[in-house]
Formats: sequence, structure tokens, C-alpha cells
Amino acid sequence: MSDQRIRITVDGEALTGIAGQSVAGVLLAAGRISWRTTRSGAPRGVFCGIGACFDCLLTVNDVPDVRACRRPATDGDEIRTQTREEHT
Repeated sequence: MSDQRIRITVDGEALTGIAGQSVAGVLLAAGRISWRTTRSGAPRGVFCGIGACFDCLLTVNDVPDVRACRRPATDGDEIRTQTREEHT
């Protein structure tokens, strides 16, 4: 990993990270421990950290269901959090 700084946007908020860092790593370093909700509204973030589960899903550059723990953050990424809440 290098010291090269990158900038991503998450739900319109600019965050900085380091080249080679995962999207989850950038989010966690920014103090965000959850970024998705289940159908019941329960918050989810990183659970396994190795891509085996699907708790850390988000949308990256209009591609939905990307695992944040597996995807290296790239300068200029536009990220949106996801929700699976039930609507009554």
C-alpha cells in the first residue's frame, strides 16, 4: 500500500482514503460502522471482512451489491448506501 491519497464520495459526502485501501476500510476510518439496512431496518456494515457474507453491500459507480470489504477504493468512486427496508 502506498501513501497516495484518494477521494471517494459516499452519499454525497467526500471521504479520503489511501490507495489500495478497501471501500470498507475508507468507511471505517471515517467512523462509519454501518452503511446498509436489512428489510427489518437493522444496520449492517462489515461482518466477516473477507467477502463470505453480504452484510457490507453498497452501490459503487452505479453497480449495486458490491462487497465493500473486497473492493479496493479508487479515486473518484461514487458510492451510495443501500437499503432493503420493508415498506408498509
